[in-house]
Amino acid sequence: MADPSSYRPKPGQIPDSPGVYKFRDDHRRVIYVGKAKSLRPRLSSYFQDLANLHPRTRTMVTTAASVEWTVVSTEVEALQLEYSWIKEYDPRFNVKYRDDKSYPYLAVTLNEEFPRVQVMRGAKKKGVRYFGPYGHAWAIRETVDLMLRVFPVRTCSAGVFKNAERTGRPCLLGYIGKCSAPCVGRVTPDEHRELAEEFCDFMAGRTGAYIRRLERRMTDAAEEMEYERAGRLRDDIGALRRAMEKSAVVLADATDADLIAVAEDELEAAVQIFHVRGGRVRGQRGWVTDKVEEVDTAGLVEDALQQLYGEESGDSVPKEVLVPALPEDQVATDALSQWLSERRGSQVSLRIPQRGDKKDLMATVGRNAQQSLVLHKTKRASDLTTRSRALEEIAQALGLDSVPLRIECFDISHLQGDDVVASMVVFEDGLARKSEYRRFQIKGFEGQDDVRSMHEVIGRRFKRYLAEKERTGEWTEENEGSTAPGENGENGQNADDAADDTTGQIPAAPGENGHAGPFGPSSLKEDDGRPKRFAYPPQLVVVDGGQPQVAAAKRAMDELGIDDVAVCGLAKRLEEVWLPDDDDPVVLPRSSEGLYLLQRVRDEAHRFAITYQRAKRAKRIRTSPLDDVPGLGETRKQALIKHFGSVKKLRQATIEQICEVPGLGRKTAESVAVALAGTAPAAPAVNTATGEIMEDDGGSTHD
Repeated sequence: MADPSSYRPKPGQIPDSPGVYKFRDDHRRVIYVGKAKSLRPRLSSYFQDLANLHPRTRTMVTTAASVEWTVVSTEVEALQLEYSWIKEYDPRFNVKYRDDKSYPYLAVTLNEEFPRVQVMRGAKKKGVRYFGPYGHAWAIRETVDLMLRVFPVRTCSAGVFKNAERTGRPCLLGYIGKCSAPCVGRVTPDEHRELAEEFCDFMAGRTGAYIRRLERRMTDAAEEMEYERAGRLRDDIGALRRAMEKSAVVLADATDADLIAVAEDELEAAVQIFHVRGGRVRGQRGWVTDKVEEVDTAGLVEDALQQLYGEESGDSVPKEVLVPALPEDQVATDALSQWLSERRGSQVSLRIPQRGDKKDLMATVGRNAQQSLVLHKTKRASDLTTRSRALEEIAQALGLDSVPLRIECFDISHLQGDDVVASMVVFEDGLARKSEYRRFQIKGFEGQDDVRSMHEVIGRRFKRYLAEKERTGEWTEENEGSTAPGENGENGQNADDAADDTTGQIPAAPGENGHAGPFGPSSLKEDDGRPKRFAYPPQLVVVDGGQPQVAAAKRAMDELGIDDVAVCGLAKRLEEVWLPDDDDPVVLPRSSEGLYLLQRVRDEAHRFAITYQRAKRAKRIRTSPLDDVPGLGETRKQALIKHFGSVKKLRQATIEQICEVPGLGRKTAESVAVALAGTAPAAPAVNTATGEIMEDDGGSTHD
């Protein structure tokens, strides 16, 4: 536990101006990010008597080993920089909302020539209009099915669309009138886009005028005795009204607002959001978070606003945002409103509803938040207890001084000695931390040798750890007798080691913030504080295997002077736990929570390794003889395959026939013929389910 006075800035060193600050631990990992309208009093408040600090704040300042800050001009800039740093560094002591699911959206791909209506999840794409989020995908499909009668917009995939274009026959929806069939030219691209835009307008809440227009057209058709058309319009109006009934009117027509409510106790908080568009609830979502920092309701609301709108712009940010609490400081409230307005591009009203329908709806959102918190606590109580018991059982069985809060597991994967790879998975507090997973290619030797592979991977992982310690100044005299990082030309890093590391824009260069020195960001470029590195050591290393693999891992760590990390192996056959230098395994009871956790860690490492190995193998077998033809690019390769149908038929062609392909000269044709003549045809692929011999259609080599 660090003494905060050891890294406290000197009097007068902290500027009295708005800014954003970072606390780092002794591994240079950023553990907390905050902002202040005046840095001096805010940072000074962290360095008072520990007894006067909130328990969570006390834990944070005693975990930290240094503090840095960046000066900004306004509170809006501070808000933006704080959001950027929280997203970049993922600090452990900041409030992080955990979304309980990936919510589906109704999306209209206006960026395509023929826009498509579909269900989408995940990150939003440019040029796509989104509506939602919805609680369930089936709710979207029911709504779309009703509306396609009136707005017959394309819903098919690109493959189905191209097949219909090629055959000249639309799909079933085109025959029953639920698609305008642009694939066969029944409507022009402009007419289809107009349909898609009308669909979007209706979904955005402009419903009343459109239904009134349909009613007038129905009346006119009836007066002109066109009863069939009038009947169809009547059915269209009924379908639209049924679609509207699926989202009840809760506010005045044309009201666009998001309502955010918070339910909290001393340890956790739940946030619920209702998205109201056109006066109707169009979507709902919720998060739960641990209150790892001392924060009030207004602070939780501010964090929720950053999470909701940090990546949004335009109409995705509504005209009105209703919240249960706002910062007491009016300047901070104005900064939030200004930030939201900048995201939208026009004025956004941020306020607490005081009366009427909006206050009543806010009470409903609040009840949903309270129920969400109760449900989460009911689910998590047993989960927390189980994880704690599992870690304690592991510590007791392996004779550890403390529970292994961070466990790393390694596994080797290959196919008969080819494409040998390894995986490293990380579990913290009994939960997978996928952002810190790593994968390796075995480069030290050729062939199949799991023990030697394990020795190489463990060595490379901990050489990286020692290299980070040396770079950050943590290398001590007692380390001098051990193997130095990078010895024998190996520094523990290769293209795959760093494959999952992400890079980002440095928020401020040294000297740009008016502050430099040991507490300023003078080394941001090298010490960016990201947690996604090899610099954070585990308390326990688990290897997939028995006594030989454990001995290899221990030997690799001994060679590097690593003596403060425990090692064990989990053998698959009898699920025995092996320790270094022990002739007999540790046998945990089959009902043991500790054994179950080790099995989950081992199985996750195996899954991650075999996924990578299969990807590498698939990439290798997708090679073609045409890849070796000099001067033959991807476009002309595709032209050759399209012209002849397969590499098999291309191999049988003469040079004159190859020259018939547009864009290929005789010299290139001769090169192609020579390359194919020098490669033996691959053995035919066989469908093991049917016994059918499958023709080579793309030049791939088969196992």
